[in-house]
Parts: sequence; structure tokens; C-alpha cells
Amino acid sequence: MMKSMLKPIIAIAAAALILFGFGMSLSKVAAVNAEKELNGMLETLLPGNTSFEWEEYTGEDTAIQAVYKGETGFVIQTSAYGYAGDIVMLVGVSNEGTVTGLVVRDLSETYGLGANALTDTEFLSQYLNTAGDAEVGNNIDAITGATVTSKAVTRAVNSAVAYVTGADTTSSATSWGG
Repeated sequence: MMKSMLKPIIAIAAAALILFGFGMSLSKVAAVNAEKELNGMLETLLPGNTSFEWEEYTGEDTAIQAVYKGETGFVIQTSAYGYAGDIVMLVGVSNEGTVTGLVVRDLSETYGLGANALTDTEFLSQYLNTAGDAEVGNNIDAITGATVTSKAVTRAVNSAVAYVTGADTTSSATSWGG
């Protein structure tokens, strides 16, 4: 009886080792591809830059997750809480403090409403060439039915610009009054 169980056990162990080996090699490929994708996005969000250095962020603004320094500015990874969860974005900001590009990387907002922030180019393009002092209702037209999401995106953009310009994020430039 022991002999009859030995072959399947060896086969299962060999298959597990093979799968583990493939998994390890594929994880390296996935990491390289993720880095290439990120670098492509950074170059798109801050045009004219081809190399970026990651900088450690030690400030108090909890919206800032990562900082990538280019020759002519920064790309800031931000996270702001929307209606249903965090909205993670990359925001390109020139050294002069103007938004050069932005992309929503991840969100959990309501389908058909706040989730439109992921693909609504008309909404997102309102932030381009601004100094990040915009507010929904004054300078930015919110996504219909998604005011909370729109305000979260604006807070994230304002945080990114404030990092580059040194603006006070507790000022009225980023307060929402409620």
C-alpha cells in the first residue's frame, strides 16, 4: 500500500517544484513590466523627462504616497478618500507648480458615477495647467452625481502641487468647508 502512494506523492512534489520555479521566474518578469509601465506613465505625465528618481516623502500630508523627481518637475503618487474608498492617482507637476498631467490608477467608486473619474477625460483635463488651487464648484465642474469623488480628486491634485510649491495644505486652497 505504501508503494502505491509513493508515485503520486513524488509526482505532486515534482509538479509543485516546477510550478514554484515558473512562478519565481514570472514574478521577475512581472516586476520588470510593472517598472516599465510606471516609467512610461511618468514620462507621459511630465513631458520632456526621461529619468526619474524616487524620493522619500517624510511630510505630514497623508495624501502623498510616493514622489518621483524629474529634471523639470515631479510626479506625485497621491491617495485621497472618495465616496467608496481610496482614489490613487499620479499627478505630474512642473517645477513652476502647474499640473502637467494626471491619471487615476485605482479607485473603488460607484459604477456609472464616481467610477467615471477613471476615464472621464473632460473632467480630468480641467486640472491641466492649473496651479492646484482649484475647488469643485468654483473652478472645476464635478462629475455629475459624484461630487465626493470629484472633491477627492481635487484634494489629491492640490496635495501634489502643494508638495512642489511648498503651499500650506491647511489653507483655504484645499479646504472644503464641510
